[in-house]
Amino acid sequence: MAGYNVAPLSRLVEQFERLPGIGSKTAQRLAYFVLNMPKAQAQEFSRAIIDAHEKIRRCEVCCNFSDEELCPVCRSDRRDSTTVCVVETPRDAVAIEGTGEYRGVYHVLHGVISPLNGIGPDQLTVKELLARLNTGEVTEVIMATNPTVEGEATAMYLSRLLKPLGIRTTRLAYGIPVGGDLEYADDITLARALEGRSEL
Repeated sequence: MAGYNVAPLSRLVEQFERLPGIGSKTAQRLAYFVLNMPKAQAQEFSRAIIDAHEKIRRCEVCCNFSDEELCPVCRSDRRDSTTVCVVETPRDAVAIEGTGEYRGVYHVLHGVISPLNGIGPDQLTVKELLARLNTGEVTEVIMATNPTVEGEATAMYLSRLLKPLGIRTTRLAYGIPVGGDLEYADDITLARALEGRSEL
């Protein structure tokens, strides 16, 4: 915002620019929108952000976001806990849930192996996944990482770790375009990918 600088407004614009996919023009529009909100609405907006940070944590079983020790999927006795779908992010679990086709449980890695970005298995929830699988209850793990170079590398790394455990390891079928993200795939594509998964 060169030329016309109101410090609190500039700081607000800078915060919006930090969000993914938000450029400077969009950040300015959002900042002005927030500035024009009634004070009570602006306070409610800021409280929602603080509440999310303070109250949301990782599920103790699947590492998905939850406001309790266990997320709703892990708490449910109607889910098939013998099948675990491994996803990169909580958004990917939401995308698969949207198909209405999957009845198993999830494990959220919170990223993928990416040596160029300094992310290895230790930065992901791999240890937690292996601890779950060592109980002997799980019979199938579905690798639902995105079909990117990093997603494929992560799926292959995990499948090599799981092979000695004797657990069937499958991969989502390629109804999802290579280079795409699960959260942007439509429900039909995701459902077909789940139905057509194959052995790794």
